[in-house]
Amino acid sequence: MSKKTDRREERIMKELLRRGTMSLAELMDDFEVSAPSIRRDLSRLEARGLVKRTHGGVTLIEPSLYDAFRYDTSYQARELRFAAQKRLIGVAAAEIVRENETVGITAGTTATQVGRALRQRRNISVVTNALNIGMELCNQTAIRTTLTGGLLAWRWTFAMAGPAAVEALRDTFLDKVFLSVTGFDLKHGATTLEQEEALVARTMVEHAKEVIVIADSSKFGVISPSRICRTQDVHRVITDDGLAEDKRAALEAAGISVQIVEAHMPASE
Repeated sequence: MSKKTDRREERIMKELLRRGTMSLAELMDDFEVSAPSIRRDLSRLEARGLVKRTHGGVTLIEPSLYDAFRYDTSYQARELRFAAQKRLIGVAAAEIVRENETVGITAGTTATQVGRALRQRRNISVVTNALNIGMELCNQTAIRTTLTGGLLAWRWTFAMAGPAAVEALRDTFLDKVFLSVTGFDLKHGATTLEQEEALVARTMVEHAKEVIVIADSSKFGVISPSRICRTQDVHRVITDDGLAEDKRAALEAAGISVQIVEAHMPASE
């Protein structure tokens, strides 16, 4: 397969991550190639378990609920809260990962979207304490995925924590770490609900060249019980356009790069 074809398939996946579905006509127009070429691209992506071809188009394979959690209303509520924002944040985060990098991804619904958006990538390594992210990446042979191991300490959670998870990270060095948080406050830093989970994320931070907080705008100004890291440990924030301008200015004044994804449609005239 040529590099040109490989790049086109990556671009197709990026568009599908944003839109969810596309017609064959849209693909031909957007990428200015023939129907047979697009069909071959889709066949290869389908063989990798990334897309499902439909009559006249294609849809992204995007498991929003795992079977064991399908009827658990509390899990569904977490998964679906700010779902559009989290998906776009995940896409934006995945786009800054370069080939041959090793990235850490903590557990969390926004972090899951980062893992999901990385599925079509090649020649990267992922280290995570999230069991479900490992599940989503396990059939992608071009991605080297390492699970920390550890204790599943909380009901209906995918986060592995405890001494075994921390020990697995002791000699691991990361180019980037993506932190899914339940709160981020300038004074108190990045926080989450459980102390054991915070300790695993903190260990990733200590071993990373770049620390990136991925969180929808509702998380800013919130303080959760367990601190992951200080504000000055964070290099970048990726969030949605619901972030208030004064909060964005305060983050930038603290030396943090702020990347905004447009998740809200403009009002119709």
